[in-house]
Amino acid sequence: MSSEHLLSGGHSKYSPIKKEAEALQPEMTSSSSFRCGSERTVIFDELPKATIVSVSRPDASDFSPLLLSYTIELQYKQFKWRLLKKASQVIYLHYALRKRAIIEEFHDKQEQVKEWLQHIGIGDHTAVMHDDDEPDDGAVPIHNEDSVRKRYIPSRAALPIIRPALGNQQTISDKAKVAMQGYLNHFLGDIDIVNSREVCKFLEVSTLSFSHEYGPKLKEGYVMVKHLPNIPKDDAGASCCLFSWSGCCNNNWQKVWVVLKPGFLALLKDPFGTKLLDIIVFDLLPALNGNEKGGVYLANERKERNPLRYAFQVSSGNRCIKLRSTSIAKVRDWVSAINDAGLRPPEGWCNPHRFGSFAPPRGLIEDGSEAQWFIDGQAAFEAIASSIENAKSEIYITGWWLCPELYLRRPFHSHGSSRLDALLEAKAKQGVQIYILIYKEVAIALKINSLYSKKRLLNIHENVKVLRYPDHISTGVYLWSHHEKIVIVDHQTCFVGGLDLCFGRYDTTEHKVGDYPPFLWPGKDYYNPRESEPNSWEDTMKDELERGKYPRMPWHDVHCALWGPPCRDVARHFVQRWNHAKRNKALHEQAIPLLLPQQHMVLPHYMGRSGAKDIETNTAEIKQKEISRKDPFSSQSPAQDIPLLLPHEANGLESFSKSKLTDSGSNHYHYDQPCGGEDQGLLFSFEKPTVEPLIPDIISVDIQQDLSTASGHSDLQDDWWEVQEWDNQVTSSDEAAQVGPRTSCNCQVIRSVGQWSAGTGQTEDSIQSAYCSLIEKAEHFIYIENQFFISGLSGDETIQNRVLEALYRRIMLAHKEQKCFRVVIVIPLLPGFQGGLDDGGAATVRALMHWQYRTICRGTNSILHNLNLLLGSKTEDYISFYGLRTYGRLFDGGPVVTSQVYVHSKVMIIDDRAALIGSSNINDRSLLGSRDSEIGVLFEDKDFVESSMNGEPWSAGKFAFSLRLSLWSEHLGLHSEEISQIRDPVADSTYKDLWLATARENATIFQDVFSCIPNDLIHSRSALRQSIGHWKEKLGHTTIDLGIAPEKLELCKDGEIMVTDPMEYLKSVRGFLVSFPLEFMCQEDLRPVFSESEFYASPQVFY
Repeated sequence: MSSEHLLSGGHSKYSPIKKEAEALQPEMTSSSSFRCGSERTVIFDELPKATIVSVSRPDASDFSPLLLSYTIELQYKQFKWRLLKKASQVIYLHYALRKRAIIEEFHDKQEQVKEWLQHIGIGDHTAVMHDDDEPDDGAVPIHNEDSVRKRYIPSRAALPIIRPALGNQQTISDKAKVAMQGYLNHFLGDIDIVNSREVCKFLEVSTLSFSHEYGPKLKEGYVMVKHLPNIPKDDAGASCCLFSWSGCCNNNWQKVWVVLKPGFLALLKDPFGTKLLDIIVFDLLPALNGNEKGGVYLANERKERNPLRYAFQVSSGNRCIKLRSTSIAKVRDWVSAINDAGLRPPEGWCNPHRFGSFAPPRGLIEDGSEAQWFIDGQAAFEAIASSIENAKSEIYITGWWLCPELYLRRPFHSHGSSRLDALLEAKAKQGVQIYILIYKEVAIALKINSLYSKKRLLNIHENVKVLRYPDHISTGVYLWSHHEKIVIVDHQTCFVGGLDLCFGRYDTTEHKVGDYPPFLWPGKDYYNPRESEPNSWEDTMKDELERGKYPRMPWHDVHCALWGPPCRDVARHFVQRWNHAKRNKALHEQAIPLLLPQQHMVLPHYMGRSGAKDIETNTAEIKQKEISRKDPFSSQSPAQDIPLLLPHEANGLESFSKSKLTDSGSNHYHYDQPCGGEDQGLLFSFEKPTVEPLIPDIISVDIQQDLSTASGHSDLQDDWWEVQEWDNQVTSSDEAAQVGPRTSCNCQVIRSVGQWSAGTGQTEDSIQSAYCSLIEKAEHFIYIENQFFISGLSGDETIQNRVLEALYRRIMLAHKEQKCFRVVIVIPLLPGFQGGLDDGGAATVRALMHWQYRTICRGTNSILHNLNLLLGSKTEDYISFYGLRTYGRLFDGGPVVTSQVYVHSKVMIIDDRAALIGSSNINDRSLLGSRDSEIGVLFEDKDFVESSMNGEPWSAGKFAFSLRLSLWSEHLGLHSEEISQIRDPVADSTYKDLWLATARENATIFQDVFSCIPNDLIHSRSALRQSIGHWKEKLGHTTIDLGIAPEKLELCKDGEIMVTDPMEYLKSVRGFLVSFPLEFMCQEDLRPVFSESEFYASPQVFY
């Protein structure tokens, strides 16, 4: 039937006979054409609903029905979106459907003829139309007999759209609206037609549209791009199907399907595409300078030399891509939609958030944000192993050092399946996709051998993808490293903190110095970098150290787990880094894919509260079949883990954050005013994730007994201190104290990244900003554990981070106000690098000591020097420094040895109400953002228990308070009946009589037994040499830091020499806490000298 016949007359002239109708029925199975074979991708698994909202015309005087524009609102499950379509586009869709029906019927009949000819023996000479001959946007689908159905959309259904009855303007619009609604109901009433390529293109939907883990549906459609390599075509005609409007087919411009989501702009081959061609992950836009005008946007129009071409560009981070569309109106629609997605919502990824972080504060409403802490490697590794074992879809891992042969459970003999490579192999064979991002070290400076790790990991399974970054020559990055330690499982659970998945990190709260014969630490996992760094990792089960002569270096660390939106924020950071590394190292490697970031779904503003209520769903109603589709973009994580939220309003959170914590127990405590908005009411009910905690909410019996006497908040205390079983592995309160309660709290992910490390457009130093802000707003108490403490005061032109300045100002304010204020800092006694302090090859150790002592107590830039000038002897009332040390026998009947407990944790606790845990050291490398890349999380409690602060009642946070109590009970070696002594961290009875006194007494005992290094009696290298020589001559053998005790200890008491067993004397040591030796090597300049290679390195590498 010709178009003239269709348009020539009224309804009476159109009377198609049955045969014609059957010939024109559209067989809607074209959605299968995007894949090879007969497997079919279905975007809609139930029928969407469409409503004509309004009808408009470009000119009130123009009555042409084909120029009418229809605003169509569509709803599919919890997704709503609007389209603006002209009548001419609907007519084009109608003819496209009829054309496809004719082609498919011809194809079916042709196949029948071919089979008949083959049956009579002449089929090989018969010409058959192939898919490549189809000039439509996609190829003709593969058919089967079951797909032939008698469904069609008769042309009379479209006729009222073209010829609405005459009348006044309002009458025509009303009738046109009714006519369009009727036509939409025709093709939206059939699931096969709805899933056709033509209809999906018209509705602007794709395989990414309704994957709830990527957020609400926004704008989609075809555009042209030039920066991509040649995209394989399904058919020959498709390559020139846009010649009429692109005018650039011979200039490498290609048609792609663009999907806009709140967090990214993705490029697919077509709406049914299963491969991500490119992605721009939205990131914080640079702020305008005072002299600049206008604004900084994600998308901007571009003027083309050819006035018939219409282009725009999208810029985020260090990426900028140019796109073209068919008209200036479409270009402006795209520009507006992209900028709205990134900039309009307060929680948008392009807006600056508190501390300048890429991520907004989470947990301000009940969004499922939860956290749990782990002390030392045993607890953290057990949780990570359990999480990996439960993985369903993907695992992300990144670290400074990664050892595939690491056992996550001990004793290693009975936990062979817990070895990291074995865990990953088991999950990879189940179809879990594993992405591992390793820091590529400078080999002459570090011995972590990431190339060996990469080869071992790649040999596990094809589902394990590995990238090492950076390439030092191409990037020019030699001094800085990737220092984050992250494991993310299914976008549900992530682990962040100080623990790399590598040798030497596994430890218990006992911090044993020996393991002979091997039981807990096999081979090179028996690790002491002060004594020796392995030169080869080829035989990991072969010992590096002689276990009968040298102790391992015990390792103290803190890690945490996250659930909910903050977990997906950490995953977003990983995705940014992965995609940046892929583009720089493996741009054309098909086996290394680009990744998509996920986020919790925030319903867009245009829906409004009243409109949103019409959606008949809650989190539980998101059917499992929606997320289990064979869709490469759809996560297999339970839908309940991805809550559906209404957006914050911009003016709400300000008043929310100003709420004060009262004695009656407010549930909110904020150290700074977050960006964002107030909860305006929840559309959906929030449920906790269906995945149970990997480690139940456990706290030590000691703490439980102490807190049971606290008054108030009984509703919280009745259950959260309760000791539960932990996979039948918790056998003592000491083990239970390694794991904190899984609790709901406010969380914000913070980081240090720059252009080289994550491809961001500007440097982010939100970790430093958080440190300084938290310190400034602390009311009573600051507790810090960190691997390094190198910082600068105001005016220091060498050290740029200002954590030290924030501490100095806060202490001076407390002194001015005559208030009790304590700062307690725990750091390693010595840097964890190889070499005796007087050795020629230990310049790195000495250099690190120089910068640390410069910060603490030596010179005009140190905090103690400046405080002593003003406060004198009262300085210690405000701030003090400590380390950790332990002792034991190397084996039964073996020598008694000591070693520092290496403090590798990166923790700060404020007022027992907030805690910061991450990978970042306190130095310029970690805090400036332009150097090492780091990740951290700030936790602000919402649940409180009664405690005290300087003798006054105080509401302490569940997360921060339990973490401090566990750390202090370990460091002080407290028993159950003594836990009450540390509830008040600033009272003299705690700070002076217990904490200070224990540290001094322990330090004295260790000095009496071992004369170990470092100590306050050795002020110069000559004195150090003399001491080392004396003990080597006396003992015959000692460790690099004088860690061997004599068989009999001679002590002078009351003028008399006493001989005793060193182990008996060491029993007086309580816990691990010792005073930090502030006078050690105080007469020496510890900086490298010209004869040492470190002298010629940039000093920045050390601080």
